[in-house]
Amino acid sequence: MSDVAGTGDPLEDPTQISSWRELRLLQAAMDAEIERIYVEDQIYGLKPTWVMELLRLHFRGPMTITELAESVERTHSALSQKVAAMREAGWVSTTPGPDARSKKVTLTPKAARIIRRLAAEWRATEAAMAEIDAEIPYPLSRVVTDMKAALARRSFHDRIAARLAADPDWSADSAEAPLSL
Repeated sequence: MSDVAGTGDPLEDPTQISSWRELRLLQAAMDAEIERIYVEDQIYGLKPTWVMELLRLHFRGPMTITELAESVERTHSALSQKVAAMREAGWVSTTPGPDARSKKVTLTPKAARIIRRLAAEWRATEAAMAEIDAEIPYPLSRVVTDMKAALARRSFHDRIAARLAADPDWSADSAEAPLSL
């Protein structure tokens, strides 16, 4: 299995090779370290992945899920699920929005009590990331910039589609009826 793309053997599990796995595991480990900071400071039930939204609500005030999703560059669906989890954990509350289909998201008193600490953690985390970037020969911030430039030259979609067009396993089922939900 020296080839990143694998052999194409239908019996070979393609998930054994993953360019994303190490990055995902690294981010999960770093998030676990942030959660450890929270627990050490007796902040329980808070996920690091919620902090941006909590800070955004604090600094910009209550927003609909759509407004919050746009402000943090996420989909409405993803934010709706996240807001439901944050509401269940007691960090936000929701009320009916300006129309029947929307919900307004507000910080709870529980979140408001720790918001300054969350802002401090955000600043400390960003400073720690800058420190790590300075220690490594090719900083993550540069990787992201370079990847965006490469994707501007040729989209991820086009790169994947070109490989799928050459893969007999992808085209083998194309003669069948379209798949639908």
